[in-house]
Amino acid sequence: MSGNIELLNTTLAATRAADRAALIAYLPAGFPTVDGGIEAVKAVIAGGADIVEIGLPHSDPVLDGPVIQTADDIALRGGVRIADVMRTVREAHEATGVPILVMTYWNPIDRYGVERFTAELAEAGGAGCILPDLPVQESALWREHADKHGLATVFVVAPSSQDARLATITAAGSGFVYAASLMGVTGTRASVGAQAQDLVGRTRATTDLPVCVGLGVSNAAQAAEVAGFADGVIVGSAFVKAMLDASDEAAGLAAVRSLAGELAEGVRKR
Repeated sequence: MSGNIELLNTTLAATRAADRAALIAYLPAGFPTVDGGIEAVKAVIAGGADIVEIGLPHSDPVLDGPVIQTADDIALRGGVRIADVMRTVREAHEATGVPILVMTYWNPIDRYGVERFTAELAEAGGAGCILPDLPVQESALWREHADKHGLATVFVVAPSSQDARLATITAAGSGFVYAASLMGVTGTRASVGAQAQDLVGRTRATTDLPVCVGLGVSNAAQAAEVAGFADGVIVGSAFVKAMLDASDEAAGLAAVRSLAGELAEGVRKR
């Protein structure tokens, strides 16, 4: 069965045709529970997210700040497994028709088996993977299987990436390019910074792929700012924090749906 890279591509083309950025939401699988995490994904989509990234919880999430680390710890203590990640992708996609990607560090895929992981993700209706710690020069095996199963391979670029390195990364990727707005870990911040706009410009000079910006966006004003120069606005920690701060699961679902609505308005006010 083929994955949904074409759905991802058409979704990003449609938002560009509508002269706006896509809203891409991130939530970890298994948080606060597997069932609760699936409902949270449905809630952010109902609020206005165009695309969702499902995080595969990891014990050493080097790109993630304390908020997502806390959620990952809750999910891992709850016993979340890769099968639960696949179930989250499947049920969220079947319920909404929205492209769903998995964001994961390389070690769990390597241990699980690349062929097994890509085949199961495609069968679940996944659109691809974001792989923040997989070096491009070591990605041939992954890309071979991702291509075979119709999955996007999204690499991360950073403000420290030199132009020649950007060209190497973007030539190997598909779906979109994840532009980290700053050097550091995920988390909400007071401002996104000029580094992000410069990085988007330099990345676009190397590729026709959409360039989507993550790390630091937490409110409608920041979403509007980033939407002014990027093809997509990626928000994760703000959604996770809304769930963590809620008094119960129902309140958490209402909070993430409301936040998604605010951010969706923001990306339309670019």
